[in-house]
Amino acid sequence: MGVRFTLLGPVEVRGQDGYVPRWEPRHRALLAYLLLHAGTVVSTDRLIGAIWGVTPPDTARSQIHTLVATVRRALRQAGAEQALQSRTAGYVIYVQAGQLDLEEFTERAASDEAQQVRGALALWAGEPLAGIRADYVPEARQRLEERRMRAVERLADLELDLGRHTEIVDELATQVAAHPLRERLVGQLMLALHRAGRQAEALTTARTFRTALVEQQGLDPSRTFAALEQSILRDDPHLTQPAQQQPKQAAQRHQPQRVSHLPYDIADFTGRADEVDTLIRSWSADSGVVGISAIDGMAGIGKTTLVIHAAHLLADRFPDGRLFVDLHAHTPGQSPVEPAAALETLLRQLGLPAEQIPAEVTDRAALWRTELTGRQALIVLDNVAGTDQVRPLLPGATASLMLITSRRRLTDLDGAQALSMDLPAAQEATELFTTIVGDRALAEPVAVLDVLQLCGFLPLAFRIAAARLRHRPRWTVRYLADRLRDERRRLTELATPERGVAAAFALSYQQLDLGQQRLFRLLGLHPGADLDAHSAAALADLPLDEAEAILEDLLDAHMLLQHQPGRYTLHDLLRQYAHAAAEADEPTESRREALTRLFDHYLYTASKAIDLVFPNRKHHRPRIPQPGTPVVRFGGTTQATEWLDTERANLIDIGACTADDDQPGYVSRLAVTLYQYLYDHAHYDDAFLLHGKALDAGRRGGDKACQARALIDLGIVYFRRGRYEQAHEHSRQALDLYLELGDRLGEGRALNNLGNVCWRQGSHDQALDRYRQALELCRDLGERANEAVALSNLGLAYEGLHRYEQARDHYQQALDLHRELGDRGGEAVALGNLGSVHERLGRYEQSREQLLRALDLCRELGYRTNEAESLNSLGETARSMGDLVQAVDDHDAALAVALEVGVHHEQARAHDGLARAHHDLGEHGESRAHAQQALDLYTDLGVPEADEIHAFLDTLGQRP
Repeated sequence: MGVRFTLLGPVEVRGQDGYVPRWEPRHRALLAYLLLHAGTVVSTDRLIGAIWGVTPPDTARSQIHTLVATVRRALRQAGAEQALQSRTAGYVIYVQAGQLDLEEFTERAASDEAQQVRGALALWAGEPLAGIRADYVPEARQRLEERRMRAVERLADLELDLGRHTEIVDELATQVAAHPLRERLVGQLMLALHRAGRQAEALTTARTFRTALVEQQGLDPSRTFAALEQSILRDDPHLTQPAQQQPKQAAQRHQPQRVSHLPYDIADFTGRADEVDTLIRSWSADSGVVGISAIDGMAGIGKTTLVIHAAHLLADRFPDGRLFVDLHAHTPGQSPVEPAAALETLLRQLGLPAEQIPAEVTDRAALWRTELTGRQALIVLDNVAGTDQVRPLLPGATASLMLITSRRRLTDLDGAQALSMDLPAAQEATELFTTIVGDRALAEPVAVLDVLQLCGFLPLAFRIAAARLRHRPRWTVRYLADRLRDERRRLTELATPERGVAAAFALSYQQLDLGQQRLFRLLGLHPGADLDAHSAAALADLPLDEAEAILEDLLDAHMLLQHQPGRYTLHDLLRQYAHAAAEADEPTESRREALTRLFDHYLYTASKAIDLVFPNRKHHRPRIPQPGTPVVRFGGTTQATEWLDTERANLIDIGACTADDDQPGYVSRLAVTLYQYLYDHAHYDDAFLLHGKALDAGRRGGDKACQARALIDLGIVYFRRGRYEQAHEHSRQALDLYLELGDRLGEGRALNNLGNVCWRQGSHDQALDRYRQALELCRDLGERANEAVALSNLGLAYEGLHRYEQARDHYQQALDLHRELGDRGGEAVALGNLGSVHERLGRYEQSREQLLRALDLCRELGYRTNEAESLNSLGETARSMGDLVQAVDDHDAALAVALEVGVHHEQARAHDGLARAHHDLGEHGESRAHAQQALDLYTDLGVPEADEIHAFLDTLGQRP
């Protein structure tokens, strides 16, 4: 039996014939550090820092010599006499194939065969680096654990590809229980559960993860996770079991090459597992042709770091050289390297003497291709300006690999595999920041996240921030975050004497042409998160085609990001840089005119979209003149709704921006324009913000009509959110203003709102009085759409008074009028009300039929709150029909929607229905739990249903 070193558990060396040295923890600590850097010369100073950190003892150097001597003696006894060697610069340990468990793990874990990866995981014998203590150990242990988890996730992918989802469900569930915040792992469990026919459990797993992520880290899941969750929810056929895939043959490993010009691979490289895997798989020894991978990304995103790390992982596959050239496309104070000079460097790295290298670039390129023929070399071209700089450097007939980094997408580089780098995930960024900073970061996880967000998760930025913190021992992470919060000096804070974020951006900006620079500057003025070509055209007063062409140029130069087709966004730090450039280079009047064009564009387009989606109330909305910039043309209501959904955040940001800039006309008209959309689609938080800004603007300008309209709209949103006192107060103030203004239509709306509050709080007689007054006003004014609403509301009051036939008559009148007017949203509400009252009347089949029609309409129109109401009514009807399983399903679905949109009354109603259905099923534990939650919600809302559920709990012997 040969020598065996273990790091994936207790640190040990087992010699020939089973000999195990009896070492103290400090001996194991030194050996482990050398093994973690096997094949690399480690200096004495570096060993001192690794063992004792920043406070080594005075005898540290002599202790290192003693430790090395002891370890070398033990290794000699174990039969590894040549393993640990001294060098001028320090010490190095060499391990042979099969001697180190970590090396074996790495090789097996990279396999495409599930059994190999499972064998890699079987090498772990507990906590890595067990039984040793040293300054480097916690971080190293954390990195090893991360590698193990990546192998676990890789194994899960392979097993899922083989169709073994049923076999690995329990295994994945155990891993998720131990690591509940690993998004990829949770996604794999969801997929396995879904493929095993356990869709409900898969969705429950997703909800549990979402909740934990928000509560513990204040984050939402990634777009990838959300897409998987939605695919499972709709039972997407693409998620079904894939055909079994044959394992690929692992690339043959070659002996390490003697000559390498690769730069140092940083010790704290973290994350980027998918990108590293892509680069490693970008080359095959069997292909016989050159592999080219072009890695692009914005300044500071970590392109060079990634490529150098991947190159070191690939190095031993290339026996004929590992070459590296920095082409200095974005190096301060240096011009980009000419192809002729780059070719000379590459040829010299291959070992050619200067006298054999021709003078002309074409001759050098031919010699370069000749020298690489038949070789397997790894070539890294870093910091490339564009394709013209690279093309003469491309190899010919060779099984080599070329990795190219550039801030610009090399779209015309034929045969290249493109890899565009995105910002790292929050978890990866947190791990890297913590690795650099140490214990202070572990003690302040929330502040760490703040710093990362203020740095826009840009690796260059948060590495500089972490280094600044590391060298200032009296600073806390929170103190650093507070410094970075000052936008005026944030870019200055994120700089060192050698480099900085602003300097990196400046080099990219300077390489743009004048038209690109101007649009980039103006984009920094946009108050929203992203934009399309129409918005850019409005900002810069350009034709649409020209604006789109420049946006694409900026995208290729990585001055913009794109998360979905046709939408462009600036990284947060680039946005600050662009805004500063606009303030420096654009006159005040020019900036004001650009924003005016932008606001006019959004307001006009929103009005056109709303008129298509809600045509019945067009005459109640302000008429917006068409601007002089390119306009959006909608093909129908679907496109209009999609535009509103896409631009909603921008519209709210613009409303807030115009209000803060004392432009009340914009925010008031925008609030009135968007009211129906925000309300019907349950965007209540946005509605609160926009109508609140409109109210403030109206009060500042003394505009009573504006104030009244904002008050009435806020009252309606407060009502939906279950804040009935605020709903009543805002509606009362609106009524007073409308009476003062003599606005009878507004008076009717205010009375209707006040009636809603009375109805919800159980004062049905008062509600009836308010609704009747509102109905009379609507009929006097000929306002038929509002008349239909008042009829429906009168039905609610009659139903609350148990006068069910009168309620049914009013609901039917409302339904007929809504249909006559073509108001499908009103039709959905009226159908839901009719279904509910028919359940009260014992007409269950009729009730269910109308409720299902209402539900279909709500889902088609995107009316989420009304969808929850219809589902709860369906649950109540199902329970009355004795179908308790269906009742549970309906109330569960209602609860999910109500939680999503934040409607507390429907949440309470769902819990109420679930409590009663579970009780009837004999599931009393579930019944009590839901009843208690319903009681808590009803009590907070201050509604009479609290007494009913309280009495129900009493019957369960669970009086609170």
